[in-house]
Amino acid sequence: MTVLQFYRIANGTIRQTRSSPKAHLACNLQLPASRATFSVSSKAEAKNQVYASVRNLDQFHTYQLLSASARTPLLTLWTTSYCPTCRVVSPLLKELVESGIGEREGGVAYSEVEYDAPDVMTAGLGLTYMINSIPTLLSFDAQEAQVETKVTDGKQLADRRFLEEWIRNEARRQGNRGGGGGSHSIGSIFSGLFGLFGQSK
Repeated sequence: MTVLQFYRIANGTIRQTRSSPKAHLACNLQLPASRATFSVSSKAEAKNQVYASVRNLDQFHTYQLLSASARTPLLTLWTTSYCPTCRVVSPLLKELVESGIGEREGGVAYSEVEYDAPDVMTAGLGLTYMINSIPTLLSFDAQEAQVETKVTDGKQLADRRFLEEWIRNEARRQGNRGGGGGSHSIGSIFSGLFGLFGQSK
């Protein structure tokens, strides 16, 4: 762990030193205390967040910004008031997120999107993210929909083990968009891209 220490020198200059003897850096900072210590090592575990249900576009964008700034994926469950499967899946997902699944991998945020809420329908969120089945589980990382890991199969959505692994994979993204620990790799993305060029002859 690297520790930065700041010391006040007589002329008001603050000297910053690292715990390693090679690094010395002088800068002009004004600190109220004569000595302060900061850790620059990353946190061991992030805490999962559960947000209220999305009923309008502003809420949706707010949750996206909050999760992007925390570098945690936003997991969304798209539901309707008339969906019986949603009544099974929703409490299960919420329980898993609240119990800490995915925190070791970086943490997640979770919210339901009420697809049939008037403001959500007017904003066309379902069309924007190609939600054509209810319930749908869709992750957003750095505000980008991760459509390749979208889940619409009712059996998978009711499978506790499947959901635990899906949450862990999504938590591994940590603001890096793709990857997530799944089967998609950069090599497969480029091969698909260049494969398209080869087909266009």
